[in-house]
Amino acid sequence: MPYIPHTPDDLQEMLSVVGVRTLDDLFADIPQDMRPKSFKLPKGQGEASVCAYFEDLAAKNRPEMISFLGAGYYAHQIPKAVDALAGRSEFYTAYTPYQAECSQGTLQAIFEFQTAISRLLDMDCANASVYDGGTALFEAAMMAVRATRRRVLVVDEAVNPIWRVMLGTYMSSLDLELKTVRQRDGVSDMDALMAAVDDNCAAVLVQNPNFFGAVADYTELFAKARAHKAFGIISVYPVMQAVLKTPGEMGADVAVAEAQSLGQPLSFGGPYLGVMTCRKEHIRQFPGRIAGRTTDLDGKTGYVLTLQAREQHIRRAKATSNICSNQALCALRALIHMSLLGPEGLTRLAENNMALARYAVERLTALKGVELLNDAPFGNEVALRLPMPAETLVDTLTSHGCVPGYPVGRYYPGMENVLLLACTELNSRRQIGFLAETVGGLL
Repeated sequence: MPYIPHTPDDLQEMLSVVGVRTLDDLFADIPQDMRPKSFKLPKGQGEASVCAYFEDLAAKNRPEMISFLGAGYYAHQIPKAVDALAGRSEFYTAYTPYQAECSQGTLQAIFEFQTAISRLLDMDCANASVYDGGTALFEAAMMAVRATRRRVLVVDEAVNPIWRVMLGTYMSSLDLELKTVRQRDGVSDMDALMAAVDDNCAAVLVQNPNFFGAVADYTELFAKARAHKAFGIISVYPVMQAVLKTPGEMGADVAVAEAQSLGQPLSFGGPYLGVMTCRKEHIRQFPGRIAGRTTDLDGKTGYVLTLQAREQHIRRAKATSNICSNQALCALRALIHMSLLGPEGLTRLAENNMALARYAVERLTALKGVELLNDAPFGNEVALRLPMPAETLVDTLTSHGCVPGYPVGRYYPGMENVLLLACTELNSRRQIGFLAETVGGLL
């Protein structure tokens, strides 16, 4: 049975080392109804039977469904060249580029990725990526804590709740205070955010567009943060940066993003790509890797890893982060994707998706009882208030082959009737029409 690499004795020895009796004990803190039920294989199955079992399981997926699901992760068209180029063996199987003389292609790709991301977000510097958008937000917060030597972090409640949960998890064993400022009907409370920034604040963390799709300008907030020697940190949706005021224009100190929307398939949750950029004066607080361009003794262009403050290098316990891997292959996919579209292509993509979202709003708000959650400007994602629980709508329409969006009440008590709907280029006006007609029939 090649799919079971350990003997029962091996398993028992490992379990005794970590102090539990059974494999199930490792998952004791996970609620029973959330534990996987589908992987109870009969004993003694051969390779063909096991493969057939998982193929049957995979066949239960429904890739043909129409989806308007967003909430930080989006289904975008990925050009075929992304798979073709990123799948080349010299990239796909490449290891960490410690030896620059053997890794010029990988290092150049990382350098070009950093350049493209810096231009997209209009920031001075970018690193070679981190795990995902939530990790990037935490790492940005820790940059501020180290630089300011303060322990209070102000976070907008309209920041993606999944990433705020990650923030809380990472900070649970640190002597830090996370002060959350309540949003108002899906819009950042600017007055409350401004009031929360003081001389004890290490950073203020916001998102644009925010979790509800609302677009805002945080220039004044970041200016106040700088006046108090605190960091202004913003998380963004990369595709929308082609048309929105950039973090650099707003005066952000650190700008981060979940770059799944740049050439990464959804893939049931990863691997994804955490983007980090900053102003030049903060670059020595950057976690992870930074690739630089230089010249050799003969004056030829060469690429190297530089400013490495990782624990695997000389910094050890004084490292800025415990990030010991980056998402180089995902970063390469993002670079190829951005290069294929170019500035004009990204702009057209963002404008197309915004137009689709406005058409969806026009069709849905024509239905009785459906209205916008707020009157804030929005991009390709928007929050709608329904005359019924959003969970009910999602469950019902999913059985009709359409996922209408994300039920906001899962993370925001009191918003059980709010649906977050996103449109990308993979949606069409015909699909939006189907959604409106189906919702109308249900209502």
